[in-house]
Amino acid sequence: MANSTFATGMDPSGKLRLALSMAFIGVSGGTIGFMFLESMDPLSALYMTIITLSTVGFGEIMPLHPAGRVFVIFLILFGVTTAGVIVTLVGEQLLEGHVKHLVTRRKMEAKLKKMSDHFIIAGFGRVGQQVARKFQIKGVQFVVIEKDEQLVNRVLDEGFVPVMGDATDDEVLLSAGIESANTLISTLPEEAQNVYLTLTARYMKPDLHIIARADFEDGEKKLLRAGANHVIIPHVLGGIRMAKAALQPNVVDFMQMTSMDEEDLLIEELVVPDGSPLTGKSLEESNLRREFSISIVGIKQTGKKMNINPGSSAVLNGQDILVVIGQAEDLERFSSHITR
Repeated sequence: MANSTFATGMDPSGKLRLALSMAFIGVSGGTIGFMFLESMDPLSALYMTIITLSTVGFGEIMPLHPAGRVFVIFLILFGVTTAGVIVTLVGEQLLEGHVKHLVTRRKMEAKLKKMSDHFIIAGFGRVGQQVARKFQIKGVQFVVIEKDEQLVNRVLDEGFVPVMGDATDDEVLLSAGIESANTLISTLPEEAQNVYLTLTARYMKPDLHIIARADFEDGEKKLLRAGANHVIIPHVLGGIRMAKAALQPNVVDFMQMTSMDEEDLLIEELVVPDGSPLTGKSLEESNLRREFSISIVGIKQTGKKMNINPGSSAVLNGQDILVVIGQAEDLERFSSHITR
């Protein structure tokens, strides 16, 4: 009963601290005991304590008095008990961690089989982790491909669905459900890997939306030729953001609020369905600003370029893509309205 309470009443770090404290008490108590009972010098007392607790059987460095022999009996029992506790704790933590990851991985594999129209993140480095956390906030289905076992365990710990393997391998992409996926985000550390992955993914699914990471401007051209729909160069975006922060700090604050979902202000992309109440109406006729407190900052019609900051006379059609800014609850109301 005591062992059960000990095992379940503490977190792993607390158990380990307790076990190490027991070992320290045993060594300290044994050294002091030999010094007091047998009048040993500190070094000899420490030596006797260590060989007694470790049960190596080297023998006594000097004959012991009866009191000293009784002390040795209790010291051996204490040492064996402490060693047993430490071994049990270490084994328990190793087993718990292994079983936990095994069970979690089985659950994630079952979840992966049910996915469709999902996102695939290739690589769980710094960029991939940010993408995954953003997807988690948005509540979208996604899977992470990663070949490093430590990073795969981290994916599991964060509650994401992992596929372990090389993202450029056809079988790994099939395991990630590329045939039913919506978008691939390639964040691999090497530009050549991203180019090869883009080529492979485009061949395996011609209509797949592909977003790839590049290190330099030349890499952007290669990735676009390989079939990427969008190419992101992180250090270029970072440099632009820093320059704007110096020259236009209020603009950057606004961008931060909308891109990081701060202050509940969001930028969303919505599609106008065929037969929507908005179809055939101009922005002025739809009264979106007054009714929903939102702003349409972009309209993309099929086969045309994005119309940035459209005028009030712009007419909405079915399958138009709207870029909308507003509060979360207002965007939710607007989304429900256009799909009625």
